[in-house]
Amino acid sequence: MMMRISKHHLFWPLTVLAGLFVFNLLYDPGFFAIRVQGGHLYGSLIDILNYGSPLILVAIGMTLVIATAGIDLSVGSIVAIAGAIACLLISRGEDQHSLALFAVAVAASIGIALVLGLWNGLLVSGIGIQPIVATLILMVTGRGIAQLVTGGQIITVSSDPYSFLGAGWFLMLPFSIFIVGFVFVIAVLMTRKTALGMFIESVGGNPTASRLAGIRSKSVLLAVYAFCAICAGIAGLLLSSNVSSADGNNAGLWYELDAILAVVIGGTSLAGGRFFLAGTVVGALIIQTLTTTIYTIGVPPEITLVVKAIVVFAVCLIQSESFRSTIVHRWKTRRYPAEREVTRGV
Repeated sequence: MMMRISKHHLFWPLTVLAGLFVFNLLYDPGFFAIRVQGGHLYGSLIDILNYGSPLILVAIGMTLVIATAGIDLSVGSIVAIAGAIACLLISRGEDQHSLALFAVAVAASIGIALVLGLWNGLLVSGIGIQPIVATLILMVTGRGIAQLVTGGQIITVSSDPYSFLGAGWFLMLPFSIFIVGFVFVIAVLMTRKTALGMFIESVGGNPTASRLAGIRSKSVLLAVYAFCAICAGIAGLLLSSNVSSADGNNAGLWYELDAILAVVIGGTSLAGGRFFLAGTVVGALIIQTLTTTIYTIGVPPEITLVVKAIVVFAVCLIQSESFRSTIVHRWKTRRYPAEREVTRGV
């Protein structure tokens, strides 16, 4: 029974997440404490869910792309572009608190993110450019576009409807958590309740066989890259609305790397094929919890990334079945020779 549980794709990610929670609890006995203040819930766990929402969104979209044996390095730039477009439109409005202006800004940001995702999908599926190269193009130019939109400055806005996206509360919880939950449910329904999930795994697992089976791989690739970009666009809205400003230089910076790590930690292979959305969410929570832990224990900022990289590397080793098998094999080879000598002596 235990062996069956340990082979489940969520066992090791959940174990690592629980280990981080225990470490934080030992360092701060009030880590799990949740208090009610002003009708809202506050606490470290709530903060992890709230601040980790943008990364979870990006990682969900990245999961489907990686499942097709692709990768999207442009999500960080799309995050910056979406936030910049929304804040630019709101800042130029006569009444920044207008719901109509808010709706136009959000629709324009998501629409542009969709166009950028279709562009990536077209380069990969239509022209045949390798995903890492195709998305690297937008990763570089997209950051420049975001800086052009903001004029190299930080655009600040004062819009109550817009700030509600990333800093608002609903049913005592941050509203961003409900947005993530909605997107996650949509992704699960699309991939597990329709044939789309099977098509994605087929294209990623064996493109030739899927083509011979009549699957329109180009349409599948367009769909997953478009969905990934939409997720990044929504994440950009959450990030910028949380601080009521847009920074084309730093918004979404290195998000693509954290998203890829979250997907890998969640059990999805970079080679494509089978994917695990729930595992991706756990992987993103591990990364956010690790970030919170690093700041809590007071790790100097100049070595934060180094510590984070070491821990993530250790997590990946723990998850690797071949690594664990090698350790067990070496342990047995050291133990059994001694037992043989005892047996021969008898």
